[in-house]
Amino acid sequence: MVVDSTAIVTGGGRGIGQAICEKLASEGVDVVVADIDEGETGETEQLVEARGQRALSVETDVSNEEDVSDLVETVLDEFGSIEILVNNAGIAGPTNPCEDVEPSEWDATMNVNLRGPFLLCREVIPTMKEQSYGRIVNIASVTGKKPLLNRTPYAAAKMGLIGLTRTLALELGTHDINVNAVCPGSVDGPRIDRVFEKQAEATGRTYDQVRSEVECQSPRNELVQREDIADAVAYLCSEESKRITGQDLNVSAGKVMY
Repeated sequence: MVVDSTAIVTGGGRGIGQAICEKLASEGVDVVVADIDEGETGETEQLVEARGQRALSVETDVSNEEDVSDLVETVLDEFGSIEILVNNAGIAGPTNPCEDVEPSEWDATMNVNLRGPFLLCREVIPTMKEQSYGRIVNIASVTGKKPLLNRTPYAAAKMGLIGLTRTLALELGTHDINVNAVCPGSVDGPRIDRVFEKQAEATGRTYDQVRSEVECQSPRNELVQREDIADAVAYLCSEESKRITGQDLNVSAGKVMY
């Protein structure tokens, strides 16, 4: 990592985001935890500070332009620079056939999962250009590559996020700003449990049947752990990956290989 780096991690209060915050802190990065529920960020702050790094929580709705602008202004006031942006905040969206998805559900999913990363990138790019350095990592999904039954809004948003990643990599490469995506497979934890429950309900199967089917899609017969995603993000923010940009890296235990 660049010495005295500062990272913004959206959705950093729990799950994958929390693991990313802790991992970056272990690499010597100060971390700003941007989360829509600031009340859930205390544990993440403690994990970052336990690694000897500064932590700051900022309540942020990533789909709100004013919130995003205020976030970046606050970070620059407190830390002076932004070297790393991790667009991790996301929602699962509905689990229904397309014809049963409400337009409001579509909009909500797009607003968080695609509009949010766009707004964050748009806001930090001028600073990264000015300092001639930046690392942006978007947390997409293998669902942006491989269809997932009854998840149309989520799949469309994640595929769009991969498109955003590639285009920004092309635009920003000459400024030493790398833009990559990490595409997790099914990450073990409460969020995927809720998805499995909804899939089971929608298809008339049991939770165990749905989970077993997903596990069997991996050559390793297992789900991904949140630490696997954090390790990939840290690598893409490191100097060892300085000539890697515009990529969508699968971390899926082999579920998707393209």
